[in-house]
Amino acid sequence: MDVSLTLIVIMAVLFAAGVYAMLERSLTRVLIGFLLLGNAANLFLLIVMGEPGAAPFFGGEGGSGDERVSDPLPQALTLTAIVITFAVSAFLLALIYRSWQLGQADTVEDDAEDRAVRERSAVDEDSMDDEVTDDDEEATTDFVGVETAPITVLHAKDVPGLRDDAPTDRPDAGGGR
Repeated sequence: MDVSLTLIVIMAVLFAAGVYAMLERSLTRVLIGFLLLGNAANLFLLIVMGEPGAAPFFGGEGGSGDERVSDPLPQALTLTAIVITFAVSAFLLALIYRSWQLGQADTVEDDAEDRAVRERSAVDEDSMDDEVTDDDEEATTDFVGVETAPITVLHAKDVPGLRDDAPTDRPDAGGGR
């Protein structure tokens, strides 16, 4: 079976329309975009499945030994994609319903904190563009305000129960077990 160019074009259009719809502020459009992406993913898995063959299990009657067996992995992935799409769609429907109950609208609006963060980031970005420093030469990996403790090396004679002649590179090396 040759892959039809029509299937590839439809899949690409579904992906593009799904991404475009998910970028909107309306939760209903986000849901529609997610459903389009789920269907595009299923179509993609159908395209990469390859040539159809016999059932992907052995021991059945009526099949000849030289018939090709179809790959069960894309079928399992398609089933998984369907379940994930259903679960996320149910969650989005619950979100849309609750949003409609609370505000009689399904659009996501910016609140005061979002606007403040956006304005602060714009000011910080402008101030970072203006200042030029040579801090890269003074970069260090030391923690500021943290003193480092000296490293203590233990010898076999310092550890009770460990023989002097026992190898110390194994974690289970110990005295008399």
